[in-house]
Amino acid sequence: MDYRLEAEIQTIKQRFEIIGTAPQLNNAIRVAIQVAPTDMSVLINGESGVGKESFSKIIHSLSSRKHGQFIAINCGAIPEGTIDSELFGHEKGSFTGATDSRKGYFEVTNGGTIFLDEIGEMPLSTQARLLRVLENGEFIKVGSSKVLKTDVRVIAATNVNLKTAVEKGKFREDLFYRLNTVPILVPCLRDRGNDMLLLFKKFAMDFAENYRTKPIILLPDAEKILLNYHFPGNIRQLKNLVEQMSVLEMDREVTGSTLLTYLPSNDSRLPAVLPRQGKEDDFTERDILYKVLFDMKKDMTEMKRLILQLLKGNTSRTEILEKHGNLFEDVPEFDAIPPKEKEATSPPLLIETALNDKGYEEIVEDITHEFEEDESLSLEKKEKEMIIRALKKNNNKRKYAANDLGISERTLYRKISQYEIDSL
Repeated sequence: MDYRLEAEIQTIKQRFEIIGTAPQLNNAIRVAIQVAPTDMSVLINGESGVGKESFSKIIHSLSSRKHGQFIAINCGAIPEGTIDSELFGHEKGSFTGATDSRKGYFEVTNGGTIFLDEIGEMPLSTQARLLRVLENGEFIKVGSSKVLKTDVRVIAATNVNLKTAVEKGKFREDLFYRLNTVPILVPCLRDRGNDMLLLFKKFAMDFAENYRTKPIILLPDAEKILLNYHFPGNIRQLKNLVEQMSVLEMDREVTGSTLLTYLPSNDSRLPAVLPRQGKEDDFTERDILYKVLFDMKKDMTEMKRLILQLLKGNTSRTEILEKHGNLFEDVPEFDAIPPKEKEATSPPLLIETALNDKGYEEIVEDITHEFEEDESLSLEKKEKEMIIRALKKNNNKRKYAANDLGISERTLYRKISQYEIDSL
């Protein structure tokens, strides 16, 4: 990278309080610096909370319009019925409540810059009006027929995939290509490596100053957990986390176990049997799913045990039906039998059919083997085996093992500790 450009990037970081050294972040700033002197439209892409508005301000401050007005508008926060009036203005009496004429943002910011955040939420009718502004600088107020001119630079931002929105008919294709003249991708926090720790320290110092206390410090095990966390809310979520800990934690040195209490634990995509806490009826969707799965497994195991006893002759059919007849309630062939005849009738006809199709000894052997195998397996054991296999495959590199398992490194770190898995 050119020395002067690198120096300018550092200056921009200091000016706009951008913390981090990740290559993706530096590249996004570089593109913003290079496109700023032009009047080209810019589309800033990035997840919610990554700081897209800061890049729009960088572009405006380095452009020839820096002395003009800068307005940031969240398209998703304006109701569909009023967004045209907000952007382009309206005439008196054009709709109910329009007691006076009003200038829109495109008229007010003539000679300046408009930042349209969450552009993907803009209604299709408003998108058509915006396209006309971008192409020839013309717009019409709501309730008017007079064409007005404006000279405004448009910077848009989105946290959704606009190409997908175009394919679904929710975003105009011509507007997408008009806005996407110069795209800028702002990286998410989880892709910025050690920038997480730098941001944590910066926020900790800021909140310590605000609340007149000592800054919180992460111990090494807590740093590892922080670096492995997904942070779906990005910088905004990290800042809220640091503020919460700065206020609530009495011990200013934060351990890994303490940090885990502040992080949501529902980011795992690997089935796991977690300890139940709280009231008995305090179910989450995952609790319900696991309960259903375990109930099914329990019923299947019990069914196999009963069938094995029946085939070996250890228990009479009548005894089985008296004690465990509920296990056969959902079998159509058994439900069709009148109640009085069930005592004298064998359990589900599938047993009789199996006896006719295969030899007695073979059936006993098959069911015994399957029963013993089923008894020996559990979700915990299978989960542990999958983790060990993934670690071996990736030479104990947890990052790649987590990718293979489809979980975050933080979740894998917790599972390794839970199952006491030693380094391989």
